[in-house]
Amino acid sequence: MRARLALAVSHQTCELREVVLSRKPAELHQASAKATVPVLVDTDGRVLEESLDIMLWALQRHDPLQWLPEPEHLADVMHWIKRCDDEFKPQLDRYKYPTRFELADRSEPRNAVARFLADLQQRLTETTCLSGTQWGLADAAIGPFVRQCAHTDSAWFASQPWPNLQNWLADFEASALFQIVMVKHPPWQPGQPQTLVFEP
Repeated sequence: MRARLALAVSHQTCELREVVLSRKPAELHQASAKATVPVLVDTDGRVLEESLDIMLWALQRHDPLQWLPEPEHLADVMHWIKRCDDEFKPQLDRYKYPTRFELADRSEPRNAVARFLADLQQRLTETTCLSGTQWGLADAAIGPFVRQCAHTDSAWFASQPWPNLQNWLADFEASALFQIVMVKHPPWQPGQPQTLVFEP
């Protein structure tokens, strides 16, 4: 989702090929040895296999809402994204799928994700958005994973003392941009007409 957010906000016209991970087409394996999503194949043949790389690629081409941080704020923004990717996302997977990780219950990974979410709450008491005074790269990079966490046990998330974080997430889910990237598309099949998305 975070790759799609950046592609949409930067008005990059893309051919979308929706993939069902349980039935990966051969073309995905040909484009990327990792065969994970997202994968972006540029018009020059360059392949980007990480969602953050796709975000940066899109925003460096066109950044009308100034999502990219100013140089003096870059380290701070990347710090939050790195914490999300290195600390939060692995524990989020364990929280969402405890049986996959042979966990008796969700309590241990839930405690781990809660520590990061509490830090986000503190951040949002100091600034309007994770990126600063306006929505930006950190918000778009972290928001989809906070959403996944919130919807894993919505009653638990709503009961936590995180009003700023809860309001921030609600604003994200109510945004026009969120509605655009959440449009459902049928799985891609070879030979079907192009599905162009995020056109200006």
